Amino acid sequence: MKKIKGIIDRFEEGFAVVEIRGETKDYPKDIFPRDTQVGDVVYIIGDKVEVDKSETKKLSKEIEDLINEV
Repeated sequence: MKKIKGIIDRFEEGFAVVEIRGETKDYPKDIFPRDTQVGDVVYIIGDKVEVDKSETKKLSKEIEDLINEV
């Protein structure tokens, strides 16, 4: 089964909006772990979702560094 990497953009009305390669796609919120947050890096495999906390932390640091450069 295909593993899709994405970033949680937002939650709305029972859906998680996930950014995947620059585009957004809605997934049912109930397939995500309860502690999933906006900005988390996730891997979607069928109807299962894994949150990659280390990748999320790395991405947050990259964004913070970019903001500090401005």
